[in-house]
Amino acid sequence: MRTRNSDFRVGLKGLLATLAVCMSMVSFQATAAPAGESSIRNNSDLTTDAPAEPMKKMVDTDVTFDRDFVEQPPLIPHDIRGYQVDKNVNKCLTCHSWKNAKKWKATRISITHFKDRDGNQLADVAPNRYFCLQCHVPQADTKPLIENKFKPVESLK
Repeated sequence: MRTRNSDFRVGLKGLLATLAVCMSMVSFQATAAPAGESSIRNNSDLTTDAPAEPMKKMVDTDVTFDRDFVEQPPLIPHDIRGYQVDKNVNKCLTCHSWKNAKKWKATRISITHFKDRDGNQLADVAPNRYFCLQCHVPQADTKPLIENKFKPVESLK
């Protein structure tokens, strides 16, 4: 048998749920960019949909990039457009595996990539290191959008 108290609780829950939905709508609308603000990419108004810019040309060199901070993952010095890296295939390992690196004159993947999250040494690349592009990124040949004031670690110069 329903009591007056249980009816009140059901009604209160419904009211709170409705209030939560309304508040989320208000906060969503508040995140819209104010009119007159522009993007640093192409000076377009942020309230309009601008066409996508063309893809940038990727750096393609045999020279490796210097690192700017301790434990920075190495940057990819070549184009990787079209590389398949998923749970079934990792195109990066064609050249960078320990088995193939010498043949392709490529940098071998680090021994750290053969340790699981508990520090156990594995016979193959650890699952948490298999998706290279989580840490390693190619470089686009483009001008910076804003001035970069970052200074690398002195010991890495």
